[in-house]
Amino acid sequence: MRTLHAGWLITLFVLLSVDVACANPLPRFTANAVWNRDISSAPFATNSATMISTLGTWGNGNTMQIDFSMHVVYAAANSPTRQISPVAGYYTGDCDTAAAVNFPMPVGGAIEGSTNYTCNLASDDCHLLVVQGNILYESYKSNLQGTKLQSICVVHWDLSKVYPPEGRGDQCTSADAAGFPIAPLLFNADEVAAALSVSNGDIGHAIRFVLPNNHMAASRYVHPGTHTTSATSGSLASVPYGSRLRLHGNFNMSHYNAAAQVLLRTMQRYGIVLSDGGDIALTAEDDLLTTHKWADANIDIDSHTFSTDTSTPVHVSDFDVVETGPQHILDDCNTRTAEDFIYIDHFDY
Repeated sequence: MRTLHAGWLITLFVLLSVDVACANPLPRFTANAVWNRDISSAPFATNSATMISTLGTWGNGNTMQIDFSMHVVYAAANSPTRQISPVAGYYTGDCDTAAAVNFPMPVGGAIEGSTNYTCNLASDDCHLLVVQGNILYESYKSNLQGTKLQSICVVHWDLSKVYPPEGRGDQCTSADAAGFPIAPLLFNADEVAAALSVSNGDIGHAIRFVLPNNHMAASRYVHPGTHTTSATSGSLASVPYGSRLRLHGNFNMSHYNAAAQVLLRTMQRYGIVLSDGGDIALTAEDDLLTTHKWADANIDIDSHTFSTDTSTPVHVSDFDVVETGPQHILDDCNTRTAEDFIYIDHFDY
């Protein structure tokens, strides 16, 4: 178990006590949350080989690239908040009631793909991820317009609670299409730097990944996913939303630098979880707000690290699909998980 030195704790306290955006560390749920469970010995799905062969390739010309466009912002208790201006088509029922949300937006924060709180809703996903205390706020299609935050979906997650397998509710989406949180499944340069300080380190949680819609099993999902979309159009023999893939334990990582090996070990121990539709497979946090940077000499990770920068690129065929339960067919979100039920994880009552 890694611990923070006193100096880090003092720095973190100072940063969180003033209204300045920061991003160290990434938010984490409790140790027994599904994202933090070691699945290196978990059984394969019975049809894992078929799903992998049917899937066949990543997006973007079959390259496992990394998207560095996300930001995770930490907000102090006294940070200014914004009311929500729902975008047409707001996901009522699935997402939080817009009128009840006061979204924290500290000075210096930024929306995905931007360096501030503005974003082009017509062309971009515009995710906004903010942590305040134990609450993680996530928004999809976000843009600061005047004094209000435009959004098509705002969801809050309580990081101190254990969510059941159906998360916030079967058939319910979130700021991510699969219905689960975004920020705890990203990875950033600070996490990688911390893992480099211990022998055979990893980042300790599953990683978010995406696929083109026509690669995914049409209108299907598995837990820990709680949602799919009608845009998915792949063979039913392929992987559905929510699928958790694990890198083979004997994958040859000797051609990769130490930082890249941290991420490869993480894929072996915690896996990657299918979260959204898109072409760039892995999602990392940009280093706008982090202490360490991706270009640091001891990290040196870029978008092509797992595709063209090595003689051993990472292919779909290097993974197995982990068993996570039966498939669910697309339907309407009509049964949100009650707040007082979230502590129940179907293992400990």
